[in-house]
Amino acid sequence: MRRYGKHTDEDDIRSRPNRRGNRPRTNIRPKHEDAAEGMVLTVDRGRLTCLVDGRTILAMKARELGRKAAVVGDQVALVGDLSGKKDTLARIVRIEKRSSVLRRTADDDDPYERVVVANADQLAIVTALADPEPRPRLIDRCLVAAFDGGLEPLLVMTKSDLAPPDKLLELYGDLDIPYVVTSREELESGGAADRVRTFLDGRVTAFVGHSGVGKTTLVNALVPEERRRVTGHVNAVTGRGRHTTTSALALPLASDGGWVVDTPGVRSFGLAHIDPSRVIHAFPDLEPGTEGCPRACSHDEPDCALDAWVADGHADPARLYSLRRLLATRERTEGD
Repeated sequence: MRRYGKHTDEDDIRSRPNRRGNRPRTNIRPKHEDAAEGMVLTVDRGRLTCLVDGRTILAMKARELGRKAAVVGDQVALVGDLSGKKDTLARIVRIEKRSSVLRRTADDDDPYERVVVANADQLAIVTALADPEPRPRLIDRCLVAAFDGGLEPLLVMTKSDLAPPDKLLELYGDLDIPYVVTSREELESGGAADRVRTFLDGRVTAFVGHSGVGKTTLVNALVPEERRRVTGHVNAVTGRGRHTTTSALALPLASDGGWVVDTPGVRSFGLAHIDPSRVIHAFPDLEPGTEGCPRACSHDEPDCALDAWVADGHADPARLYSLRRLLATRERTEGD
């Protein structure tokens, strides 16, 4: 009979068994120095399709990463079964430092930012010149997100047979953004892909655009065989019937070592996460003029030093107008 109270001894203490084993817990995590390097191609309901040594494998995020999420374009370290065979699953144990990030929020009042693509060099903003009509405010927002995330913008204008590009080019001419103009016939024949491909050599390019502008048609023309190969693997391991660009998908270009990332069509591009002070970095001709700005200057107020900087001839007034127009997109809806 066990004794309790002041007469108990250590033999009377009942211990609760450790269901996970008897090893003490530790904060030390394995370094996984032998982990393989890979790139995330797409993400589907917690399963990540990765490219490792030329093989497409399925992986999941290791518990030790906590809430840190891997996204398309991430360079990751993987352990486990890396064979790529059916019903195998590897683990992502490390996410390497990112060189750039394309972020967006659902709306301007949504504080939750979503990383769409990591490590992209360039953002191709696809817009139709007609049917549907161009949405300059959406283009402005994509430009702000590109400048903030460290991506260089590329403007791709489609359906030039329905409307001329002059008005849109005039609107963005002062930003010195490279651009491509294509027609519906070129889009359908593949000629548009040949013209765009010259801007993609050796680079990772994310494509963004709203429904109907021809973005996915253009991407399909750029990487037809790779889309079928990668999405075929995704369908086999996840059971989904088809890929409909509901999540970003990275596809390698055939010959030049570049990558194309097809992103879901956007209806809005929220900028709640953007710090306006970072957008000025995309305007190197204006940035030195901010040294005399008041603390936390919005660059669109009476005491902003940029007005004097431009008046003294250090930069083109049109460049200051473009900067302020882009910064103002955080305060306007895309339909304004």
